[in-house]
Amino acid sequence: MSQLDWIVLVITLTAIIAYGLYKSRTAKNLEGYFLSDRNMPWYLVLLSIMGTQASAITFLSAPGQAFTDGMRFVQYYFGLPIAMVILCITFVPLFHKVKVFTAYEFLEKRFDLKTRTFTSSLFLLSRGLSTGISIYAPSIILSSLMGWDIFWTNIVMGGLLIIYTVSGGAKAVAYTQQLQLIIIFAGMFVAGYCIVHYLPEGVGFTDALRVSGASGKLNVITTGISEKGFGWKDRYNIISGVIGGFFLALSYFGTDQSQVGRYLTAKDNTESRIGLLMNGLVKVPMQFFILLLGAMLFTFYQFNSSPVFFNKAVAEKAMATPYKDSLAGIEKKFNEQQLLQQQLSKNYVIENKENYKDSLREGSAKLSAIQKEYKTVLKKALPADDTSDTNYIFLRFVVDFLPKGIVGLLIAIIFLAAWGSIAAALNSLASCTMVDFHVRFRGAKYDSTNVQQCADEYRVSKYYTLAWGIFCIVTAEFATGMGSLIEAVNVLGSLFYGVILGIFLVAFYCKKVGSNAVFIAAILGELIVIAFFLLDKYNIIGLGFLWLNVVGAVAVVLLALFLQIFMKKQSVISN
Repeated sequence: MSQLDWIVLVITLTAIIAYGLYKSRTAKNLEGYFLSDRNMPWYLVLLSIMGTQASAITFLSAPGQAFTDGMRFVQYYFGLPIAMVILCITFVPLFHKVKVFTAYEFLEKRFDLKTRTFTSSLFLLSRGLSTGISIYAPSIILSSLMGWDIFWTNIVMGGLLIIYTVSGGAKAVAYTQQLQLIIIFAGMFVAGYCIVHYLPEGVGFTDALRVSGASGKLNVITTGISEKGFGWKDRYNIISGVIGGFFLALSYFGTDQSQVGRYLTAKDNTESRIGLLMNGLVKVPMQFFILLLGAMLFTFYQFNSSPVFFNKAVAEKAMATPYKDSLAGIEKKFNEQQLLQQQLSKNYVIENKENYKDSLREGSAKLSAIQKEYKTVLKKALPADDTSDTNYIFLRFVVDFLPKGIVGLLIAIIFLAAWGSIAAALNSLASCTMVDFHVRFRGAKYDSTNVQQCADEYRVSKYYTLAWGIFCIVTAEFATGMGSLIEAVNVLGSLFYGVILGIFLVAFYCKKVGSNAVFIAAILGELIVIAFFLLDKYNIIGLGFLWLNVVGAVAVVLLALFLQIFMKKQSVISN
């Protein structure tokens, strides 16, 4: 990066941290540190919810996802608006009524301590691991740009983040996310403008859309149905998106403390509901735009030279191995095919002939095959390195083509997105650890009027935030080689979210089911989800990860109902 880019980057990040710490003044107790004294307006709740979702993974990996697989990933979010309505009707008023710090407190009131502890533990495990992956995402940037070792980059990134999260608490998270999202949206629009602006003369936005569509990248709606029937293994289609996405969104926003904690900061029910409903309206268009950037970026590289492999640091490292001649030969073949593809794209746009469409798709398939061949050799050259470059596609365009100053701004955006989501996650991890374990098992109840107790708990809460920050940094060190990070995070969440949602569904809607039945059902449900995941991984059955959320939730509800009937009969017999 240029000196101007570094200046823009440092000023932007420093301003965000200073602003967050300035706005973070709250009562020095658990309610102030974790829930911003419950006085946030709906628009800050909305921005905080969106900022928690929109991690660096969203802006770093989603364009690459669309570049390689098209825009069908947007269907993953189609169930979200429906989930927001259900949450506003059922979850939100109940959580506000019982004045909980965490969602899992409610489970002890409804069932017992072991159910609360088990559910909170599932959340801590899933959120702790996924937050580690979120720390790894921005570390990729510095590692790629500066050639730094990823191990130390994770430590630096995580360390900077921990400083303002530990200091500021939930209020710092909310206010920094407000400013972050404004800068993020401005920067993404600038990136979109630059992609179109740098297309050849005579090729406009609609022409670019035609090329993307002809190449199969505008596949916004897919049914998942083929000649062989419905593809259960197909990850992204309208059916899995609406059903599986609904269950995932209901669990994420209704039972994941990183999100529940955002709308518990609201002044009242109404403010929470407006924030959630607006999120349901805004999220799908926002994700559509980010994926459209990836589709347009694909078109950009149909008219401009594209690297055969987008992770420049790894590619240069591989050229210092005995495989350099093989890699160079494949790269030469790729460049030759790319020249043909560029001519086909120009002919398709200028001559406006539909018969070029099949040739475009065939050309894209050939380029993908050559890139796959390159990665195969690359894996032999560098067995320990990550040979998936999906997460580097957008980043490479930013560094190679955007003007000075704008590069620094776009890099800052990815950092800001990472910090916003990770800070909220660390805050939620600390709140669950403090409330569901430390305070619960301490023996004395929380008393907001006890000044000394509040001061002690405020201090301990900061230690827990620090501890979780360290845990997530350690997790980030093992995140290399996971492929598309946006997929990895969602797959990880799907292993736990369905079961957690099932427990809450039983709590809300199955009033006659007792604690022992739901506890056993939850354990069995988690084992069933893991079994389905492993069976899919080893190709014994085919089941896309979104369906794991449905499997987990349905399994817990049905098993709890069955076990309750069985336990009732056993009780009658024994009496």
